[in-house]
Amino acid sequence: MNRQDFRFFHTLRVRWVEVDMQKIVFNGHYLMYLDTAVSDYWRALALPYEQSLHGMGGDLFVVKSSLEYKASALYDDLLHIGMRCARIGNSSMVFEGGVFCGEQILVKGELVYVFADPQTQTSQAVPQALRDILLGFEQGEAVTALQLGTWEELKALAAPLRTEVFVDEQGVDQALEWDAQDAQCLHAVLCNRLGAPVATGRLLPAVNGVAKIGRMAVKRVLRGQRLGDQVLSALMHAARQRGDTEILLHAQCSAEKFYLRQGFRRQGDVFMEADMPHIEMVCKL
Repeated sequence: MNRQDFRFFHTLRVRWVEVDMQKIVFNGHYLMYLDTAVSDYWRALALPYEQSLHGMGGDLFVVKSSLEYKASALYDDLLHIGMRCARIGNSSMVFEGGVFCGEQILVKGELVYVFADPQTQTSQAVPQALRDILLGFEQGEAVTALQLGTWEELKALAAPLRTEVFVDEQGVDQALEWDAQDAQCLHAVLCNRLGAPVATGRLLPAVNGVAKIGRMAVKRVLRGQRLGDQVLSALMHAARQRGDTEILLHAQCSAEKFYLRQGFRRQGDVFMEADMPHIEMVCKL
């Protein structure tokens, strides 16, 4: 087993609390490392775990776990936890993991899950949709698909996600969230392979060559997976294609670093919008 065997990695640094009296990571923590990596693996698939699994009528239950120790990790080591779906049976799935420090393999692990009814915990066949997503990911396939269109075309996908993020999570008043500009905008919606929306945004008509992007939203449990990057890049490309020369947006201050990475710069002072601090940001096209 080596690093090239894995498409997915979860990175963590060994904490003081995980080291035992021998000054090495306590053996039981490696199982926690693998379990944490599995959780992040589902995010890499753009699948909110509970919502997605229950939507397919089941859940995953561990029936076997095993670890093989090769070497020890020390306090403050930076570890890379490789995870892959190695085999899928009728109702079972085998995940293999590797704990690496640099190129060195420290621990090999195997987790065997059974797809089962969440109430009765009786096994059932792995849904074909889930099978396709797992095998496709391991073969290098994309886990999301982007759609661009009008509000009429994409409202059914974008509206529930915006409600979830802005109204339910952030407490924005419904009257502020929905406006007449939606009908004039180009909308982008990113969906996972189950067809569920995971990120969205809109591009307003340009004024004197300056376009405005807004209503950028990413499903809470999937943030940090660069899903918003895909939506923002698509909207910026669309603005460039229609001849716009600059993009302007009002970023929540908590998202400022995200836009800075995309080439935006802040302009002016912090102001309040929908009872949240914002900063105006611009980017030349």
